[in-house]
Formats: sequence, C-alpha cells, structure tokens
Amino acid sequence: MEMNNELKSLKVEIKDHIAHVILNRPDALNSMNIDFWREFHDVIAQIDAQAEARVIVLSSTGKHFCAGMDLAVFSNPKALPNKGDPARMAENLRRLVLDLQEVFNVLEKARMPVLSAIQGGCIGGAVDMICATDSRYCTKDAFFTIKETQIGMTADLGTLQRFPKLVPEGIARELAYTGRKFSAQEAKEMGFVNRVFESQKALLEGVMKIAHQIAEQSPMAVAGCKEMINFSRDHSLEDSLKYMATWQSGMFRPNDMMKSFAASAQKKPADFEPILPKKPLFADL
Repeated sequence: MEMNNELKSLKVEIKDHIAHVILNRPDALNSMNIDFWREFHDVIAQIDAQAEARVIVLSSTGKHFCAGMDLAVFSNPKALPNKGDPARMAENLRRLVLDLQEVFNVLEKARMPVLSAIQGGCIGGAVDMICATDSRYCTKDAFFTIKETQIGMTADLGTLQRFPKLVPEGIARELAYTGRKFSAQEAKEMGFVNRVFESQKALLEGVMKIAHQIAEQSPMAVAGCKEMINFSRDHSLEDSLKYMATWQSGMFRPNDMMKSFAASAQKKPADFEPILPKKPLFADL
C-alpha cells in the first residue's frame, strides 16, 4: 500500500483480500509510541473504507507482540498537561482517554473481521487492543498481563469492558485485580485465545490459513455475522433477534447464495463482488 511510505510504527500488506497490519518497532518491543497512536486508527479505518480486504490480520515483529504504552507518551507534557485549573485538566484528560479508546474501537467498527496473532509478551495496552479483535491466536511462549494495575492505574482502553465478555467474569476480575501474568495455555483454557501454535512461523501460517478461509466467503455474509455478534453481545436476546430480522430484510439478496452454490458444485472459490468502499460525505458532489 502507498501508506507504507509514510508509516513509522506499522507496515501494511494487502494480498488475496487479506490486509496484514504489522507492528513494526521490534527494537522497542513494539511499544505504543506517539507514532503508533497517530497511525493505527487511520490505517484500520482506511482498510475498512477501501473494502479491498475481507479480513484483517494483526501481527508484530520481534520477540514480543507489544509491550503496551510507551512511557514517553505519559511523560509528554503536551499530551498530559500537569498545570492549570483542575477541572480543565480533568476535562482534557477525559477527552484524551476517549480519543485513545477510539483507536481500538475502530477494530470492532471495521466491517471485516480482525484476527490477532500474538507472540511473546502482550502487555497492558496491547491487551486492550487484542480484546477489540474478533479472534486471538498465540504462540506457546506467549504471555499476557493487565499491567496497568501493577503500575497504580486502572486499565482504561477497553480491557475491563471487553475482557469479562470473552472469559468467565471471575477469572477476568482476578487477572485485573492482580495484574499477574497468564500464559498461552491458561489463555487457551479460559477461551481468550482460539489456538496455540508452536512457533511464530507456525502462528502466522495458521492464522493466514484461517484468514484465507474467511476471505473466500461472501463479504456481505461475513460483515453481517460480525455486525450481529457485536450487537448481540451488548443487547438482549429479543432485541438482537429483532435486529437480525431487520438486517436480513434489508441486506439479504440471493446473488451471493447462488454464487456459493455454483462454486460448491464446481469445487472452486466463488467470485463475490466486494462490499462498496466508504467515501467522504458528498465526495462525488
């Protein structure tokens, strides 16, 4: 992608309808510095808007997936002013947290699924990030920690809101209250990760295989699955069923189904039309 020429913390590859977004600061343990916070949201939003990809794979480089927030962000007085009226500083901090939350919210809002491939350490803000992905996979040496508790703050970018809906609540509470590390095997046992792989190479190969399986499906059907699962997580069964009926009445068309039947009979992938790209409001006027 052309955007790679401008990116400092990420690398992006799109091939076979799969967008591969790679955290690319291995020497700094892929910590989330100012460049990351400036780039990540826009990269995911652009992939979603272009609609060339039907699935996003999020991975990283080096020994560790991500060490969380770069401490330089906290020490930047422009990011966190520490002088002035307390009310105004508090309002500023609230807006900053909301903006940071939106950087990971975009993973849920994207129309295509996001799969995260995790090796080594996944710490603090990295847990916030992967909680917002659709499915998580890791190497056997991976470990996770809600590190914020151990540095005297409360995780504020989505872990405490999403993690208890991905694993049993009692386990989520224990891990949040203690901030202790939990292993790949423990993450698998609690259902936080789908699968554990022997090595980073096997991890990427395995996750890409799953991504290819997703990319072969109707992008409208997959987008509908993601929309319904996300909605059902946050709403009652009755409301979710009603939304499903409304969605189906507006979105269901036989074209993709007929293509699926024909492709199955011919034992080859179906050639689905892409979902339409997003454009800025009134861009064509």
